[in-house]
Amino acid sequence: MHTGREVMWMISFDSAHRAVHYPPDRRFRIWIRPSVLAILIACVAVPVVAAWVQAVIVGIPHLKELPQFMEGTMSGPHGFPGWVRWTHFFNFLFLTMLIRSGISILMDHPRLYFNDDCTPGSEWIRFTPLRVPTDRVWTAKDDARYISPIVGLPGYRHTVGVARSWHFITVYGFIITGIVFVICLFTTDQWMRLIPTRWDTVADAWKTFVCYASFHLPPEPNGFYGYNALQQIAYAATVFVMAPLSILTGLAMSPALVNRFQWYAKLFGGRQSARSIHFIMMNGFFAFIVVHVTLIAMTGFRRNMNHIVMGTDDLRSIGMILGFVGIAVVVGLWIVAHYVSWKYPRSFQNAQKAVTYPLMLATLNRFHPAEKYTRDQISPHFWPNGKMPVREDWKALAASRFADYRLKVGGLVENPVELSLEDLREMGMESFITMHHCIQGWSGIAEWRGVPIRKLVERVRPKPEAQVLAFFSFGYSLYGKEYYDTQSLENVLKAECILALEMNGAPLTETYGSPVRLRVENQLGYKMVKWIERIEFVASEKNLGKGEGGSNEDDEYFDLLPNI
Repeated sequence: MHTGREVMWMISFDSAHRAVHYPPDRRFRIWIRPSVLAILIACVAVPVVAAWVQAVIVGIPHLKELPQFMEGTMSGPHGFPGWVRWTHFFNFLFLTMLIRSGISILMDHPRLYFNDDCTPGSEWIRFTPLRVPTDRVWTAKDDARYISPIVGLPGYRHTVGVARSWHFITVYGFIITGIVFVICLFTTDQWMRLIPTRWDTVADAWKTFVCYASFHLPPEPNGFYGYNALQQIAYAATVFVMAPLSILTGLAMSPALVNRFQWYAKLFGGRQSARSIHFIMMNGFFAFIVVHVTLIAMTGFRRNMNHIVMGTDDLRSIGMILGFVGIAVVVGLWIVAHYVSWKYPRSFQNAQKAVTYPLMLATLNRFHPAEKYTRDQISPHFWPNGKMPVREDWKALAASRFADYRLKVGGLVENPVELSLEDLREMGMESFITMHHCIQGWSGIAEWRGVPIRKLVERVRPKPEAQVLAFFSFGYSLYGKEYYDTQSLENVLKAECILALEMNGAPLTETYGSPVRLRVENQLGYKMVKWIERIEFVASEKNLGKGEGGSNEDDEYFDLLPNI
């Protein structure tokens, strides 16, 4: 990212970066498949209509006031201890950061599916006015959309690298806050306020809903002493259903996890269904915040703010004042995050790596791919990506069907080689049907056939100091430099790591990386270099480019180890 003069949320770009991040077409549209829209409307309309019918025919239901909820009786757990109040604040901070960074991530592939093929036209919702054209190659990067930095973090277009860094940093805070909250909840009697313990809670929750739906406020217990049945169910569902489901569906988008334990993504209907559920949970959190704040304002704003800010049950103004200060702090941190994203993206990338890299190495990176797909699962559409080579030498090779192509393998090796396509085939080929996971969010299933990297390693005999393989492409990076990426020697020796020469039973086409491309099934797609010109064994990725491990890592702040 290029940084320049900043006026509030706006950034000044040079021409190259402006073309990527601030394109002329910045329209935002939401399209929902009519059948899905009908289901969504029915999910809202049916209970509301049922509530109105009951209110008209039977009347507004009577809700009895429970003794333990009565102000001053103190017959049950009451009040808001300090740990409740502080976790409430930090949860609000981390949740809003997750939502805002999640929106930026979503806009890099602004389509959601319930199938893993991601075929254009099969999405159930899209956030773009564009249909995928059929008269030319339309890449996944072409499909990325702009989002205002007021809404998304860091906003603009194709900022998925920094957005993911914010998402992963703040999810740690979200999880730690949740763990602290749950531990404190169950080591005190506060759990009795949150967890429904009576079967008639559901019936009482419906009665409360009837009141709200028919625009009648039900008798509100003083929140300092207890919640009504609908509040209790909503709070419990948010903590014990929505939060865990958000985390679990996030993990279902990990290539390392899904390509090792194929059954895991199936728990949610597939990788793309998990992504859709993840999005639905995000909207659920947003809706919860809106409704929660609205009811706080409607049922005694000053008193409610004293409850959650000061831990007292009175009508002083201090809770309201400090509450607004807290909100201002959160908004201020959004502005700081925006500033860091554009002024210090490299420092933030390295900070995120320092936090997440050790955990990745200890967990997801240990998994070896072992997925099993069948030919009838191969995707009818596989999104192309990357910038096609424009070099004359590659064009000449392509014109001769790569008859004169030689893969150069050198660097820190005992036996440097130059291999033709026929030489590579004679080394022995293996086939795999795998799911491709793109950092932008789409996926696709294809069959790949090629030479296992381990055979190449055996042939060239790397020197002891060689720890990293660098793959250089005939193509260029987003900003016109030679495209490259790296893999650790340890990782390329894992199963299903190949130099692919064929896709779906035919030689690689120019669109998908001919003559040779890399396949590494425990990582995201940008690590799988297409149009490979040469391979070099080096001591460290820090000796190449800007030292971050690849073109996308150098220029777009992607992860060095993208197991998720």
